[in-house]
Amino acid sequence: MKKRHRLAMLGSAALLTLTLAACSNGSNNSSVKTPKLPQTYSASAKASPKANDGTLKIGEVSDSPFTGISSPTLASIATDTDVFAPGGQNNLFATDNNYKIVNGGMANLKLDKKANTATITLRKNAKWSNGTPVTAKDIEYAYEVIANPDTKSQQYSEDFENIKGMKDYHEGKSDTISGITYPDGEKGKTAVIHFDHLTPAMQYAGNSFIWGSVEPYEYLKDVKIADLVSSNKIRKDPIFTGAYKLDKVVEGESTSWSPNKYYWGKKAKIKHVDIRVVSTSNVTAALKAKKYDFLQGGASAADRPEISKLKNYQIVGKPALSYSYFGFNLGHMDPKTGKQVTDKNKKMSNKNLRKAMMYAIDQDQVAKKFGNGVSWRANTLLPPVFKDLYNAKTPGFKYNMKKANKLLDDAGYKKKGKWRAQPNGKPLVINFAVSSSSATANATHKYELQQWRKLGLNVKYTSGKPMEFNSFASAIQKPDQKNIDVWNSAWSLSSEPTPTQIYGQNAPYNMGHFVSKENTKLLNNMNNSKAWNHKYRAKQFKDWQAYMNKEAAYAPDSFSLSWVPVNKRVKGYSVKPADGDNSFSNLQLTQENPK
Repeated sequence: MKKRHRLAMLGSAALLTLTLAACSNGSNNSSVKTPKLPQTYSASAKASPKANDGTLKIGEVSDSPFTGISSPTLASIATDTDVFAPGGQNNLFATDNNYKIVNGGMANLKLDKKANTATITLRKNAKWSNGTPVTAKDIEYAYEVIANPDTKSQQYSEDFENIKGMKDYHEGKSDTISGITYPDGEKGKTAVIHFDHLTPAMQYAGNSFIWGSVEPYEYLKDVKIADLVSSNKIRKDPIFTGAYKLDKVVEGESTSWSPNKYYWGKKAKIKHVDIRVVSTSNVTAALKAKKYDFLQGGASAADRPEISKLKNYQIVGKPALSYSYFGFNLGHMDPKTGKQVTDKNKKMSNKNLRKAMMYAIDQDQVAKKFGNGVSWRANTLLPPVFKDLYNAKTPGFKYNMKKANKLLDDAGYKKKGKWRAQPNGKPLVINFAVSSSSATANATHKYELQQWRKLGLNVKYTSGKPMEFNSFASAIQKPDQKNIDVWNSAWSLSSEPTPTQIYGQNAPYNMGHFVSKENTKLLNNMNNSKAWNHKYRAKQFKDWQAYMNKEAAYAPDSFSLSWVPVNKRVKGYSVKPADGDNSFSNLQLTQENPK
C-alpha cells in the first residue's frame, strides 16, 4: 500500500506508563536498540480450502469510530484508509521495495523529460468492482476532486500546480485541467499529463506531483464534488479496483469484504474478510482470546512485551512511514485563496517560546524506560526510513530545562506569581489539544503538561481533557482555529517524502499555518531541475529538516517501528512494498479459526 499523508492516532507511538511523572530529571541521550523484525510471515502448515472458505479477522486499533470516507482523495484519517484497505485503495502503480514505480500494476508510467509529460497506460482488463472499465477519465477525475475549489479533499498542494492548467482550475478560472489529455478519448486507457517540468519525486509512488490512484467518474459524476465526502457512494456503497469488493459497512465499527471477481490481478483465496475496530485498551486481551488474525493501525509500545509472549502470534514489521510531532498555531488559512497565512501577533509566534516547550520534555528518558525498543525520540520531521534523505546530524530537542528557562527569560516571558506572562505583560494561557487514546498516551500528555508547568507556563487542555479523535482531527483542521495553541498528533506518511503536502503554503494539512520564503524555497529545491542530482536533492532535504528545527513551527516528537502480530494460521502475510498490490490476495489460512 502506497499511503498518502493521513492523520494518525497516537496510540501506536505511545510510550509512557502512568508512573512516568517523576522520571524526567536526566538529560542523557538514550541509545534505543530497535529489534530487527521479519517483513513477512507464512504459516508452515498447508492452506486449508475449508479455512479459506471462512473469514480473515482483522482488528483496527482505534479509540474512535472510523469516519467512513472510502475515497483515497478525500480521506484524511489513517483509520479510514485501513478499514477500506482490502479494496486496494484504487492504486495505479506497482513498486519495488524502495517504492520506486515499476511496470506491472494496474497501470504503467512513462516519464518523458524532453516533452515534460507523464503517460499513464491502464491495463485493458482493469475494472471496478461493479464490472465497469477503469478509464482515462478516472485517472483525470481524481485530480478534479483534489483541486476543485469546492472540494473537501486535504491533498492539494502547490506541487500539483506543476501540471499545466491546474492552478487555473484550482482557482475556479477554468472548468477543466488543460494539462491532462486523452489520446484515445476519455473512455480509453491512456492519459497524458503535461507538466512545466518533471521532478525526481515522480519516479516514486506516493509523490505529490502525480496522484497514484483513480476515482470512478461514471459512478460518481452525478454527485457534486463538494457533496462527495458525505454521499452514500463514498460512505456506504463505494466501488474499488482491488482484490476485494465491499459487502457491508457498519458505520464506525466494521467493514466486510468478499473477493472481487473483476480484479485484474491475483485472485483472492479467502472468501470473507472482516475488519473491526478494537480499542487500544483491549488489544492485548483480544489477541489472547484469539479474536484477530492480525492488527492494523498499530498496538502501542506498552503492549509489545505482553504481545511478544503470545506463542500463537509472530511479530512482523519494518521502520514506520510515520512520526509524531507537536504543532503550533501561527496563523490561519485564507478561504479566498486557499493559502496559509502566518500571523506575527499569534500567541505562539515567538520561536523561543516554542523551543523552550520542546526542551522541557525528556523524550530520551521516556523512550529508554518505556519505548520497549519500538519507539524513540525523533530529531527531525522526516523519519529515518528515508535513509539517504534523513538528517541524522541535527540534534532535535534534547531535554534541557536550564536552556528552556533561559530561552523564556531572554525572550521576556517573566514570572508574575506562579506563571510566566507574555513579554507585553499580559497573562499567558496556552491551550493544548490532544486526542484521547491509550492509557499510556494519555499519561504522556499529563507528563508534558507537568513539564511545561514546571517551566512556569500555564498550559491547559483545550477542552479540559483529551478529545475524542475525530473531534480532535476536525478541530485542528479548521482554517482559523482560535481555541488551540499547540497540539500533539502523528502523520502516516506517503512513500515519497517530499513534505509540500504537509508544510507547503497551499497545503490544507499545514494546520499550523507556517509560511516563510525559506521554507518555500527549500521545498521547491527538493524537486527542481538540479534535484535529479541525488546529492543535491539529499542536501535540500537535510537543510530543510535543520531549518524546521530552527524555526520550531512544528517540532519532532517520536519515531517508531511499524509492527504487527500475525496469527500463525496465516500464510502469505507481507509488509514489503513490492507486495502491495497482492497484499490481500496473497493471504491464505491453514485452519478455520485463529490459533
